[in-house]
Amino acid sequence: MDPKNVACCEERSKSLRARYIYAIIFFIINLTAWFIRDYGHSVFPPTYYKEACGTTGHDCFHTLGVLRVSLGCFIFFFLMFLTTFIARKLYEACSKWHSGWWKLKFFLLLASMVVPFFIPPGFIHIYGEVARVGAGYSLIFLLLQLISVIEFIRWWNKYWSPDEQSNQRSCSIALFTSTVFYGVSICGIVSMYYFYAPRPACSLNIFFITWTALLLIVMMVISLHSKVNRGLLSSGIMASYVVFLCWSAIRSEPVDEKCNVQKPDNGKFDWTTVLGFLIAIGAIVMATFSTGIDSKSFQFNKNNVKLEDDIRYNYGFFHMIFSLGAMYFAMLFISWNLNDSATEWSIDVGWASAGVKIINEWVAATIYTWKLVSPVVKQYRVVNNEQTMQP
Repeated sequence: MDPKNVACCEERSKSLRARYIYAIIFFIINLTAWFIRDYGHSVFPPTYYKEACGTTGHDCFHTLGVLRVSLGCFIFFFLMFLTTFIARKLYEACSKWHSGWWKLKFFLLLASMVVPFFIPPGFIHIYGEVARVGAGYSLIFLLLQLISVIEFIRWWNKYWSPDEQSNQRSCSIALFTSTVFYGVSICGIVSMYYFYAPRPACSLNIFFITWTALLLIVMMVISLHSKVNRGLLSSGIMASYVVFLCWSAIRSEPVDEKCNVQKPDNGKFDWTTVLGFLIAIGAIVMATFSTGIDSKSFQFNKNNVKLEDDIRYNYGFFHMIFSLGAMYFAMLFISWNLNDSATEWSIDVGWASAGVKIINEWVAATIYTWKLVSPVVKQYRVVNNEQTMQP
């Protein structure tokens, strides 16, 4: 084998492994931000820098503590962006820096996380305002999540949908899978009515859930229409995704709402609150990770041929997304509010998060419905044009 090809293969493997190491670092930083917000004031001894943290240390915990951790995370990944965005080949120094030198990067990360705790609170508040703007890229996350779901539907439908040459087993699997997805969706609708709309006064939740149920019916009817004829499989997958978005949006409503079952009882938190918190952190990390390695979605020319020694993903874009992700998780941990601290074990709570998810649900259903009817509309236009051109 060519030694150059062997070296390129080794460097490529290192760069691919490096993605997961950075994701683990980001996950640990998320947990650190949560710990400092909820328990930092009671765990850490009063050895903090009083000019930055105040005499009681309040300015280094709770909301400002989250912002300080977020700033440290942003500094680290932004420095990585500045040192890797010009990388194009696997053998370049920037590429080797991205994939190696972990001991040096550990000290760089440690310094980046410590420095913000010596910065005065006024500058941290300024960073918080900037983070609100940077966190707006969450819309990009949700859009790419929708694209991933649609691509998954396309693959699943192609692999499992029965055609004339399919055997009975494939038909049975497709029918069973469709039934499972629709069954889960219906159970989700019923559960949301029971838990989040227990009384007529919960009009907003009733509207969200009812509208979601109507979207399910519309997608199913269009999918079964004779001119579309897509079956129940793809619409069932999209139905479960839409129900999940509705559930996530309602869960993001403020805890003081009378129709929100997340409101803690005497400071106690049940297993659903903890599980929802852990799922939310996992979703942040996965969304950041998947967006960071998907720079092709933001390119106009996607037909570039990759050479053997080309990098397999854009390192600069990867680190920039993680630096913006630092701002995003900060806003979720503090509920987009720079003045009041969020309650313990809470994340992604607030009307801003709930509104974004509801809008994303409606956009997802609209895009999927258009993908169902667009072939019929295009065919109708072609027939009309042919008829118009005929004498």
